[in-house]
Amino acid sequence: QVQLVESGGGLVQPGGSLRLSCTASGFALDYVAIHWFRQAPEKEREGVLCISSSGYSTNYADSVKGRFTISRDKAKNTVSLQMNNLKPEDSAVYYCAADLKSGWCQVKRTSEYHGWGQGTQVTVSS
Repeated sequence: QVQLVESGGGLVQPGGSLRLSCTASGFALDYVAIHWFRQAPEKEREGVLCISSSGYSTNYADSVKGRFTISRDKAKNTVSLQMNNLKPEDSAVYYCAADLKSGWCQVKRTSEYHGWGQGTQVTVSS
């Protein structure tokens, strides 16, 4: 069973940093693209960043450029989202999901991604 678990969220002040982790069970992350999404209250889920199987990252949200980065740790079967200079508008539940049919970052319907977990809450507030 494909399962992803997000962790690392919390409450942080504006300008602070958090590092989110997406850990897989039941499959190896090496060969698939992993996407990070976020959803704020009363807003649609939006793509944030993606990392391909070869390690290339794709940014889907202009608002996070220069502040968020994505990386893989193959030994831990984990993909991380490093978030710096956080802003209140970054507050959301963050989710990771896997594209099991492609190692490349491609925009698809959310139903075509797998491993959706419970997400991890990020709150940026003073």
